[in-house]
Amino acid sequence: MAEQLRLMAVHAHPDDESSKGAASAARYVAEGVDVLVATCTGGERGSVLNPKLDRPDVWENIAEIRRAEMDAARAILGVKQAWLGFVDSGLPEGDPLPPLPEGCFALEPLEVATAPLVRLMREFRPHVVTTYDENGGYPHPDHIMCHKVSVAAFDAAGDPDRYPELGEPWQPLKLYYNIGWSRSRLLATHEAMLAAGLESPYTEWLKDWDTREDKGDRVTTRVECGEYFETRDDALRAHATQVDPDGAWFRVPLDLQRKVWPTEDFELVKSLVDSPVPESDLFTGVREAVRAH
Repeated sequence: MAEQLRLMAVHAHPDDESSKGAASAARYVAEGVDVLVATCTGGERGSVLNPKLDRPDVWENIAEIRRAEMDAARAILGVKQAWLGFVDSGLPEGDPLPPLPEGCFALEPLEVATAPLVRLMREFRPHVVTTYDENGGYPHPDHIMCHKVSVAAFDAAGDPDRYPELGEPWQPLKLYYNIGWSRSRLLATHEAMLAAGLESPYTEWLKDWDTREDKGDRVTTRVECGEYFETRDDALRAHATQVDPDGAWFRVPLDLQRKVWPTEDFELVKSLVDSPVPESDLFTGVREAVRAH
């Protein structure tokens, strides 16, 4: 019997797994892939972004609430999930920016912060790992630290000389960065909304778009997953404190999204198997390597 394929998606906070790569994860689960979400922090310092839940009782219990939301989202996506156990750094605001809080994830020494992920990789033995790029997708301290830890763990997990106390070495075969919104995706969706006689929620975003931050030319891999967009949105709504159900996230009809941009996009950054780009599958080259093994 062929070995089951395994995918690990490393994220900074609960809710990130539902807004980045969620439809792809749901598709792979449906195809029989074992998918594990590794969540670096508990999201303890996150904001309450749903105005209906912006209440003292929610703020007082935010850590427990976000764990319960993660459980609900995990069940909707059909994935497994593990906490790495670090404390949310919060998003510093102001000029000058205040220092990060003592003991938070972003201030952990890289060697220390990498260890739990190395242990998890050696236990779960993923063939493919997804994470954020060097900018974190957006420059939240935890997202940038998540990137650093993921890249370090990808290399260390297979090295018998690194973290020898954390289990048998295991080398994942491919590492990807999530590419969320490229300008081309945003513009295509915006124009399709206007053509359909609908108000686009992206007008201001396009007007303020910094072309230096566009990552569209970095996309190597487009995973068809339009039929799982509804699952993605249901999982995101399960993080009820983190998203306004009446907000811009949900204003574009799913049929329009499927027609205009039916993929989630990734950048292949490391591969130990033969996988010429462009690709349409995170497991290109891996399937063949696993079968041969």
